[in-house]
Amino acid sequence: MRAIFSSIQITIQSSTRLFLLLAATLVGAFGSPVDSSSLPLSITTAPLSVDQVVNNLVRKDAERAQALRHYESTRVYRLSYRGFPGDRDAEMTVEATYDSPSTKNFKVISQTGSKLITDRVFKRLLDSEKEAAEPEMRARTLLNRDNYDIALIGFESSDQGSQYVLTVYPKVRSKYVYRGKVWVDGTDFAVTRIEAEPAQNPSFWTKKNEIHHEYMKVQDFWLPRRNESVSYIRLGGRATLTIEYNNYCVTDSRPSRNPTKASSSGVGAR
Repeated sequence: MRAIFSSIQITIQSSTRLFLLLAATLVGAFGSPVDSSSLPLSITTAPLSVDQVVNNLVRKDAERAQALRHYESTRVYRLSYRGFPGDRDAEMTVEATYDSPSTKNFKVISQTGSKLITDRVFKRLLDSEKEAAEPEMRARTLLNRDNYDIALIGFESSDQGSQYVLTVYPKVRSKYVYRGKVWVDGTDFAVTRIEAEPAQNPSFWTKKNEIHHEYMKVQDFWLPRRNESVSYIRLGGRATLTIEYNNYCVTDSRPSRNPTKASSSGVGAR
């Protein structure tokens, strides 16, 4: 059972790495190299080319990272495991703070349920996020041409605005890489949604893994709204991790702006 939960912890570590831009999952020793030869041709009907979209995304992300001084938020971690040798559930509420350029701190407010999950999964996730926030690690995982092969496969327009849909494949073996689809806002050029899977199977114990992430806009920044990672275990079980992000309070580099507080349903004044 401990081996299974260690595998689950490896699979879902990426959920917290997404706090600045993109997360991915730890690559395990049992995977096979990523084949990027299946990368589709980019569409030609979108207003911008794939290179223009990626260049705007990289530039705007750098601007947002430079402007972000501090934020606070409340997170609720939930993990539900169903399968051999028995079902387990746990929940943990955490206060998170970030200070530019790369300092993150966490305070556990409450925790219930399986102690095995809280100790071997949740608390290790927090430690992993601190590591992933370091500049050197972040540089190796940013969504750009150095780290990923990228194709533009769709352009979606609605009353809420337009979005570019990218397919991404990592170029090299890395501790935090993934492959899948990424939605990019057509005005802010920020990631709004990710549907992906690990570039390699993270562990012998898991046969399939899914990553689902959603972002919301708080002031001028796009921050996580909800993350979900699902791991299907070879012995027949399934583990579902969700992280809900609430009560954002953001401080940027412009002194004229006041901090803004937001819940997962939208932005509101503090």
